[in-house]
Amino acid sequence: QVQLVESGGGLVQPGGSLRLSCAASTSIFNMYSMGWYRQAPGKQRELVATITTGGRTNYADSVKGRFTISRDNAKNTVYLQMNSLKLEDTAVYYCNARHIVVAQLDYWGQGTQVTVSS
Repeated sequence: QVQLVESGGGLVQPGGSLRLSCAASTSIFNMYSMGWYRQAPGKQRELVATITTGGRTNYADSVKGRFTISRDNAKNTVYLQMNSLKLEDTAVYYCNARHIVVAQLDYWGQGTQVTVSS
């Protein structure tokens, strides 16, 4: 069982920045592909960004050029740097860890609220 603990959410004005962090309780963090997803009220959960064990990244079109996902394998942590935030970025952001060999080893964090408002 892997526990994921997100932090860094909060209230920010449009155009502002936030950095989310997700710490994973596993000694084999480098065996997990990591991702950030979000869910706005009344909407389905959607992918924001993913990063492979090798550092390859993938972004939703809506966040390309504004968000950056990164990982620090020494700290078992994945980050999401969010710049130029928009009202429509308001959502609960969830961290995900997926084992690269055993697909059933798929874990979610509890979520952190990001609110973009003037």
